[in-house]
Amino acid sequence: MSTAPRPAVVLLSGGLDSTTVLAIARERGHAPHALSFRYGQRHEHELVAAADVARALGAVKHVVATIDLREFGGSALTSADIAVPKGRSADEMGHGIPVTYVPARNTVFLSFALAWAETLGASDLFIGVNALDYSGYPDCRPEYIAAYEAMANLATKAGVEGRQRLRIHAPLIAMSKADIVREGLRLGVDYALTSSCYDPAPDGAPCGACDACLLRAKGFAEAGLADPLLARHGLVSCPGNTCHCDGPQRG
Repeated sequence: MSTAPRPAVVLLSGGLDSTTVLAIARERGHAPHALSFRYGQRHEHELVAAADVARALGAVKHVVATIDLREFGGSALTSADIAVPKGRSADEMGHGIPVTYVPARNTVFLSFALAWAETLGASDLFIGVNALDYSGYPDCRPEYIAAYEAMANLATKAGVEGRQRLRIHAPLIAMSKADIVREGLRLGVDYALTSSCYDPAPDGAPCGACDACLLRAKGFAEAGLADPLLARHGLVSCPGNTCHCDGPQRG
C-alpha cells in the first residue's frame, strides 16, 4: 500500500541554497509547497528563477507572497540609498554583519511559512540557511533555527491541540558551498535556472562581485565545476575565480 507524500513548505528564493533544499525535500518523500516573497528587494529577478525552479523540481504549488520591507529600509537589498558591497575578501565577509542583512527577514518569512503549514496540515518547514559559507547573518545560525522551532510549536492552534509537531529542517546548515553544489547535482538540480546575485543586470546576469556571487563562485571552484549560470548569460570568469576584476565578463 503506497503512502501519499507528506506536504512540506519550502522557502524558495530561487538561489542556489534554497533550490538545493527544495530538491532535498522532494527526495525525502515530501510534497513540496514552495513559498517565495516579493518584499521590495532590489534583486527581484530571483522570483523569475524561483518560478523556473519550482516548475523544474515539481513543487505542488508555488506561492509568491507580497510584503514591502522597503517601508523599514535598513538594508542594501531594500534601500536604494545603501550600496551593495562589492569585491570583499573572504576575511571581510567572515567578520561582522554586512549591510545586505535584511532586519528580521527570516523571522518574517518563517512566520508566513508557519501559517501556510498549519492550513496544509504540514509538520515540516524547509529553509536553506547555512552557517559555514555565509555572510554573517544572525538568522542563519543553528541556535536561531532551534529557538524558532520551539516558538512555532507554541504559536499554532494545531500545536496547542497536539495535532501538529512542527519541525524546521535546515539540511544545509553545516555544509560548505562546495558540498551544497555537489549535493544539488546529485539530486539533478539545474543551477543554470537559479539566481544568487544581490545586484543583477536587468536580464538577471550576475554582477560577479557581491558577497552572494563570490560565495557562489567559491563553491563551484572548490567543487571543481563550472557554474552553468555564467554560460547561460554568455559570461566567462577568471580561472578559479581568483582574480580581482569586476566580475564575470561577456564572452
